[in-house]
Amino acid sequence: MDKGKIKNLLRDFKKGKITEEEFIEKLKYLPYIDIHFAKIDTYRTLKFNFPEVVYGKGKTIQQLKSIISEIKKFHSNMIVTKVEENLAEELKKDFPDILYFKEGKILTFKKGKKRTKKYVCVITAGTSDIPIAEEASITLEILGIPVKRIYDVGVAGIHRLIDKIEILNKAVCLIVVAGMEGALPSVVGGLTWKPVIGVPTSIGYGVNLNGISPLLTMLNSCSPNVVVVNINNGFGSAFFAYISFFLNK
Repeated sequence: MDKGKIKNLLRDFKKGKITEEEFIEKLKYLPYIDIHFAKIDTYRTLKFNFPEVVYGKGKTIQQLKSIISEIKKFHSNMIVTKVEENLAEELKKDFPDILYFKEGKILTFKKGKKRTKKYVCVITAGTSDIPIAEEASITLEILGIPVKRIYDVGVAGIHRLIDKIEILNKAVCLIVVAGMEGALPSVVGGLTWKPVIGVPTSIGYGVNLNGISPLLTMLNSCSPNVVVVNINNGFGSAFFAYISFFLNK
């Protein structure tokens, strides 16, 4: 339930179109809907201007169908993250208007209209980090935030980033996705004064430890403008950037 729907309810109540009991009945869904295996918040748009985002990994096809059906009763759009292609194809049978972005493993129903010419810059250290970067980039685009992508510019080929300084400095903030040793966010943080959100990935050999090594590197960054999200959390970095974007307006 968003502000518009609440205002319409208030108007209907004031005009006598609905009773006090009916008004309360509608508002009782403000906290959440309980469908036994999941509890779905219906008020998230009041906080974030977007419905609750669903983590798809580990959920069955039937659970996802039920969750999507409930959210669609209240909202025209949603995001489901970490959805494998085979599940997306199954979901399309029930929801033919689904948009699925294979590389970012994101499912939605429409991309947002661009709200501004300002942008977030999404950067990867390597090509193998692109799926997590695309999760971030596509999330931002669904939320209506323009994105500029700079991929495969890690520290082993840092000269490929140097000529992009102007793009970095004009961004509202930067999302830097890196596996291996995870040094790129610190480098980017040293090149620009803008906020940098580091995203460690599980890409790397042996002592990468499935992303723990780059996570620790990023947490120990000496660049004071670097913050860090969890391993492979492209979505989390994008949503934080989205919030920062509007605080920066």
